[in-house]
Amino acid sequence: MPVSKLIAETELNIAKNIKNIAREVLLNESRAIENLVNYIDNDFEECVREIYSSKGRVVVTGIGKSAIIANKIVATLNSTGTPSVFMHAADAIHGDLGMILKEDIVICISKSGNTPEIKVLVPLLKRRGSKLVALVSNTDSYLAQQADFILNATINEEACPNNLAPTTSTTAHLALGDALAVSLLELRNFTPADFAQYHPGGSLGKQLYLKVSDIVAGNAIPVVRPQAALKEVIIEISSNRLGCTAVVDDDRKLMGIITDGDLRRMLQKDSNLETIKAKDIMTANPKTIAKDEFAVKALHEMQQSSITQLVVVDNGQLTGFIHLHDLLKEGIV
Repeated sequence: MPVSKLIAETELNIAKNIKNIAREVLLNESRAIENLVNYIDNDFEECVREIYSSKGRVVVTGIGKSAIIANKIVATLNSTGTPSVFMHAADAIHGDLGMILKEDIVICISKSGNTPEIKVLVPLLKRRGSKLVALVSNTDSYLAQQADFILNATINEEACPNNLAPTTSTTAHLALGDALAVSLLELRNFTPADFAQYHPGGSLGKQLYLKVSDIVAGNAIPVVRPQAALKEVIIEISSNRLGCTAVVDDDRKLMGIITDGDLRRMLQKDSNLETIKAKDIMTANPKTIAKDEFAVKALHEMQQSSITQLVVVDNGQLTGFIHLHDLLKEGIV
């Protein structure tokens, strides 16, 4: 067999093997998460209620990969209305225990529940009178036996072929942390408005607080009356560069819209251009959005209707236009 062909076949086999490895990892972890449903028991429920009724914070601790998962769980809890702080288990026994307040609840994350740092830390926590939650994959461990509540994250094996590197276990811990946070979110009746208070920055924040009126304030508002001649309509559309104009009555009540597409379709017909008025070519009852709606709703309306702009109204009266480009500029899309 030519060397070049042998190399090509070898590379193909390697590629197939890589894909199979990746698929098996995902299947392993997905099965583990699915199995966690069987471990949502009374301890989990009582833990959630204890945190919900607590006047203190949630302190989440761990070491190694568990410390990284602890940081993420803290971030999720904080963003969904449960005040939380991270404490590294190794640093805790060198002074960081001082961050724990009397009414705080401590969640300790550990796969084995038997690491030396955990065995040193747990008695210190118990001595302070803190409620202790064990998020573990070994319910027979020292940590689980000492805990007030056990969040069971038992797995069959790691995705690592040597069953050593924390992979499936950390995924399971993270998933249980999400389950805990969402359960608390539901108990608190945490609304999108509440969520916006914690996420004012970035595109997510803008989706939650930016309103249509915030965007359209400086936009041009092309407008003609229903009796406007064709030439006036064309000039209004061209001068404002929005590709459309609204048609309103004398009280500025919206009657319809004329787009450059309407103009092209009209020119394809046998019509007397001298007699055509705005009302003859306008689309009545166009898609609109109220000025006080969230900008993200405007995006959804455009996507559902396959259009690039909406007429903005207030009690039926024209107040402006919002264009897809406006949403792109604000980072909503």
